[in-house]
Amino acid sequence: MPMGAVARPFIFAWHFLTTIPLSNVHHEPTAPELAASMAWYPVVGLLIGGGLAVADMALQVVFDGIVVNALLIVLLVLLTRGLHQDGLADTVDGLAGGCTSVERLSIMRDPQVGALGATGLFLSLLLRYAGLMVLPQELRVPALCCMPAVGRWAMVTSAWISPYARAEGGLAAPFLTHLSWRHVLVATLLVAIGLGVGFGIASSFIVMMAGVVVVLIGWWGCRRWFGGITGDTLGAMNEVIEILFLLSIPLLFRFA
Repeated sequence: MPMGAVARPFIFAWHFLTTIPLSNVHHEPTAPELAASMAWYPVVGLLIGGGLAVADMALQVVFDGIVVNALLIVLLVLLTRGLHQDGLADTVDGLAGGCTSVERLSIMRDPQVGALGATGLFLSLLLRYAGLMVLPQELRVPALCCMPAVGRWAMVTSAWISPYARAEGGLAAPFLTHLSWRHVLVATLLVAIGLGVGFGIASSFIVMMAGVVVVLIGWWGCRRWFGGITGDTLGAMNEVIEILFLLSIPLLFRFA
């Protein structure tokens, strides 16, 4: 396989999911390359998480844990330009304001964030902060590394099993056109390896199975309320999975 066939999808995944440029040259991706880039989402997530873990260790030298956790959330939002938080707020607005899937999708197109969308976003940040606060010190590095990877794996899996909701197309449509089980398999193997290294085989299996359950619930909800997925619902899925991951890790190891 030519190096470019691997490097280009990774670069597209990196540029889409982060604010850090890897190349100053503009590349116009094809639909197959956009689909292939989704296989790299967990790797990008692991790299984002690695950055958070390094920042966490450095910040703990200077600041108290309460401040460190707040700064980690700020850093994550800056690294990802709030892409997934925006999707969560739009999804909450759609759910709260529409009675039909057409109405909900129309509301989600509105660039203005409604009161309930802002409330949902605030509560998600609060829960994320709480999750960071209860993380045992010995689990902080693997949890911070794996959290973004698990969330982005959930996006890939959700995108594969769900139809696209907007007949007219949208931001996520080109990514999904050529998404296949091979891309999902690669993404799953990559996140499983990351979890296995960080938490061990047994714990990683439990996390993956719990993730599958949440993804299936999300699939059911998206089909019922929106007629399928959108880029916003995928962003919301990432946020939900990341928060549940943070909150569940201490419980998993308490009862393991």
